[in-house]
Amino acid sequence: MKAHPYAALIAGLLLAGAAHADQASQIRAEHAWIRVMPAGLPAGGYVTLSNGGDEAATLTGASSPEYGHVMLHESTTEGGMGRMKMIGKLAIPAHGQVALAPGGYHLMLMHGSAQVHPGVQVPVTLQFADGSKTTVPFLARPANAVDAGPESATGHDH
Repeated sequence: MKAHPYAALIAGLLLAGAAHADQASQIRAEHAWIRVMPAGLPAGGYVTLSNGGDEAATLTGASSPEYGHVMLHESTTEGGMGRMKMIGKLAIPAHGQVALAPGGYHLMLMHGSAQVHPGVQVPVTLQFADGSKTTVPFLARPANAVDAGPESATGHDH
């Protein structure tokens, strides 16, 4: 049986594609937490995303089984007024990091279930531009929390 002349080329391309890591596998998530608000108000989700890869990764969305809707948002201050707007994507530079933190980039989690209360771990799936995903446990914290708290001092690698 004669080998097809392009067989080696096709095999090489397939192997090269498999060796290229997807965006989600390049990302390490640390200090992931949610500020749970009273009376069904939207919650804020915060996390530090570090990219250990050689290429930028782009966060394009998120979801959670505990929330009906999750959006990427950015808070800014313009003319002394706080503003918040939805954003479609967030770049995480190669060998860099982006913090989703109060007063800046964050996740807006809407329509939470009755099970979301301080102290529980809430799974949040982060979605990237290449279609890859990773699920990160976010620690639910009370409305007056300003950070992930002492429970997350070691962070969470993903």
